[in-house]
Amino acid sequence: MSLAQLHYTSASAGEDGVGARFTAVGGGIPTPVLTEAEQLLGYEPPAGAPYHPTAAELRSFPETFSFSALSDGSHLLSRTVAIGGSGAGHFHAHAVHLPAGTRLPGDALPITAWRSPSWASTTPDGGTPDRISALPASAAFGQEALNDFAVSRSPWLAAVFADLRRVCEKPSSAQIVLVERQSADVARWIALAGAVLPPEDAQRLTFTTYTRRPAHSSHQVIGVLPDDAHELTGPGLRVHACTGRAPEGPVDDAWAETVARIWRGRAPELFRAAAGLPGEPFAAGPLAFTALHAGIALGPDGRAAAADWAAERPYALDEQQVHRLTTALTAPADDRTAAESASVARLLAALEGRVPVGATAPLAALLVTEAVRRSDAVLALPPRSAFAEPAAVKELAEELGPDLLAELTSESTEFTVGEAIGRQVQLLRIARLLDMDLTDQLPSVARHMARTLLAAPTPEGGPALLDLLDEQFDVRTALLGELDQLALTAPSAAEELLTRVALPFTGAQALPHLRMCAEAPRAKEQGSDRIMALHTVLRAAGFSPFAEPLVLRTAVGLIWGDATPTAGEARLLLGESGSDSHRTAGTWSHLVAAALSAPSDDAEAAELAHDLLRCFPREIDARGRGALQLLEFARDVRSGESAPGWPDRAKALRARAEPVEPTVLEHAYGTLAHLLLAPERPEAELYAFVHSDDPDLIAAYGRAARHDTVLARLRAEPAYVADCFTVWTSHPHAGRAWSETRAALLEEVLRPVVRDLSGSEIAAVEKAAERTGSSRTAEAFRTWRRRPGAFGRRLGSRLAARVRRI
Repeated sequence: MSLAQLHYTSASAGEDGVGARFTAVGGGIPTPVLTEAEQLLGYEPPAGAPYHPTAAELRSFPETFSFSALSDGSHLLSRTVAIGGSGAGHFHAHAVHLPAGTRLPGDALPITAWRSPSWASTTPDGGTPDRISALPASAAFGQEALNDFAVSRSPWLAAVFADLRRVCEKPSSAQIVLVERQSADVARWIALAGAVLPPEDAQRLTFTTYTRRPAHSSHQVIGVLPDDAHELTGPGLRVHACTGRAPEGPVDDAWAETVARIWRGRAPELFRAAAGLPGEPFAAGPLAFTALHAGIALGPDGRAAAADWAAERPYALDEQQVHRLTTALTAPADDRTAAESASVARLLAALEGRVPVGATAPLAALLVTEAVRRSDAVLALPPRSAFAEPAAVKELAEELGPDLLAELTSESTEFTVGEAIGRQVQLLRIARLLDMDLTDQLPSVARHMARTLLAAPTPEGGPALLDLLDEQFDVRTALLGELDQLALTAPSAAEELLTRVALPFTGAQALPHLRMCAEAPRAKEQGSDRIMALHTVLRAAGFSPFAEPLVLRTAVGLIWGDATPTAGEARLLLGESGSDSHRTAGTWSHLVAAALSAPSDDAEAAELAHDLLRCFPREIDARGRGALQLLEFARDVRSGESAPGWPDRAKALRARAEPVEPTVLEHAYGTLAHLLLAPERPEAELYAFVHSDDPDLIAAYGRAARHDTVLARLRAEPAYVADCFTVWTSHPHAGRAWSETRAALLEEVLRPVVRDLSGSEIAAVEKAAERTGSSRTAEAFRTWRRRPGAFGRRLGSRLAARVRRI
């Protein structure tokens, strides 16, 4: 094959002009190609170039060696150099045109023509140069020279090759800018790429070793001098300043990292060897496998790629290759990752049964070691058959045992609670794999696992945990026993756990608390009767509260949780289970809380208080006892069993109960107030109440007087109206609280009722007032009814002496 050539210069020989033009063009080059070539063949000297450069200075100018893609699919391979003359901008370009689909003779890569002796710096005689059939390579890219250059650029190798891969896989990717002091070094970079890239990509890679204006270049790889690189920014350019500070941080590209390590190892022949192995272009696996086989040390990503590649085709490896790969993968390294360990596990599984166990036993030992020493290496452990000799297992157990036991029994918070279960399961499996005796440690291990499970009711390691419990009976027994004990104090957490993880309850273990936790959701779904749900849960325990009182605590916690039983429920609980069971279970406090938090109108609360004071005299503290006694006092007052002196008794009990629950106080004082509003009340108690000057007690009376039952009675019974009028107009000097309350009751309660009474009903009230008081009481009522606000302290004082029932 021969190629047409062309020459383009800034001035013809013997002329001083600077108008660039073609001075020699081979036959067959289309005119549009020449038009595009003019934009590619120009030359701009470096910044600060002398106006009249000497021959030595000209030789130091950068050389533009370019391989350019043209719009018609053809390519232009060119060399442009500065030449002498008046002014610093003189140049001569010599190029060859490669029509679409053609390559250099012998399929040589374009970069091999760098400084070929065939390039000319002057225009040949005649206007039509002969076609050229060869561009012999110079000695500039000897292998040792390239190796030395690659080693000198070690910090940039991986990053540059990662970008080269991207630009080959996706030509529209960002262009690569190589900042070097010499254009020859840019050419060396292209030569490095040519030795590594797949042949098709190496042939198509466009480049230029020098330009003053990289932003206007269409090449995939662009060389610039440091002076022209300071403003190169933007997403369209990937700049590698190979003359400055070395880049920091790893490159996330296993292929590029492996390429870099091979170049640093001065072993480019491995690229050709890897190219003969199966795999996609730019796949890291073949290259990494070849490098490891040759003894090149790789990083974790490269080792993982080699293991994955071998795992996909274990049939293609002979025993020697397996041995070398195993040796390389198991060599000491402090940078192993969980991903690498997973790849090694896949390789071990793929090689099982294909090669002798002795060849893969180091891989099994490595996986177990990594699983113990790296908490993120959650792997499928190798089978016991992966170890060649029992002695190897024993040796591994002696080496890893201390670390494994230390982590198993540690209360470390390094993991989230969900991750911790998976980790503990893995360590227990390793211990079983290595025949380690955990008899002494198992209780603490089970305790730690149980606490972790309850702290994470939806553990990530749930399925793995169930598999472990099926595999290791001793662990299952210990763990379920610990969970059963913890369920006693955290029943709701255990219930939640069991809704997510179906722990096995088969076997001889009683596990009453866990069985109740498992039954609780179904029991509560059956209806709103919590006592019935309690019975269902207790039946699941298999024990009576009389035989095992602690099941009562768990059952109460499951059914009521953070809520408090009602007073009625608490009475049933006490009656059914007895005080001894509640005392032992500690649930008596729930019963006390039920009494003290009951609504003020709950009549069961007072009855419950009476029972609790009788059943738990030593357990209830002084304040709680005072509050319960207030409730019991209300019960006794209602039943007529209370001794005289109600107000004083109520105030004394309140003092013992401080700080008393508002509902308790409302219940006790309200009960007393309602009784004092009844016509059949003890007059002495009413007198003591009126003169108690207790704001809360008198306020309770005021609230009771506004109750619907009192209002209904006032509307229905004229005698009751007269009775209330008589009481509420009495004892004007009993104290401020009473005076304000009775005045408010007369105006806000009694007057609206009287206003709605008929004439006959008013007459009946007056007769009742005269009968129970005197004629002056009746007259006072008439005056009060007719003249709102006229009823004052003076009239009240006169009536006070005449009220016979007070």
